Amino acid sequence: MIDMAQHKHREKYTMAQNKINLLIVDDEEQFLKSISRSLEMRDFDVVTANRGDKALEIARQHPVDIALVDLKMPGMDGQETLEALKKQHPWMEIVILTGHGTIDSAAACSRAGAFSYLQKPCEFDQLLDTLTQAFRKRVMNKKQIEEKKMDAMMRISMGHSPREILARLREIDQAE
Repeated sequence: MIDMAQHKHREKYTMAQNKINLLIVDDEEQFLKSISRSLEMRDFDVVTANRGDKALEIARQHPVDIALVDLKMPGMDGQETLEALKKQHPWMEIVILTGHGTIDSAAACSRAGAFSYLQKPCEFDQLLDTLTQAFRKRVMNKKQIEEKKMDAMMRISMGHSPREILARLREIDQAE
């Protein structure tokens, strides 16, 4: 007979494994709270940091698929955080989200390996789409799946909701 407490623990663990691990780095506490809640409702497992050095520490201790990083922060800024995260975690995709963007900073972040560079305020659907595409790229890179094969798999998912597409991408990511 299965112990219900063990079953619930196993079920909760399995559910957590199926979520996309997202690290959000921003020095604005209110922004961190609100965006975290919104993304957690859409199957992201969110951890937050209010400083770049804290983000590096978190990324060493927790699995992170994607990082959403503010550009302007006290101490280690977003570009320095981006460079350090990419060096330590090459499969991690990083999206820069900033209210202080310039063409020069966008170009520098792109050269440093940023997946995307978005301006605050950003429409939530655009952010969600960008994070989904970043996760798709991470899956392709991690599993070394060629673009053609991924596109064929994604066509299977056409006409489904973004949540269903994310679920399919998580399945591909977890396949051995």
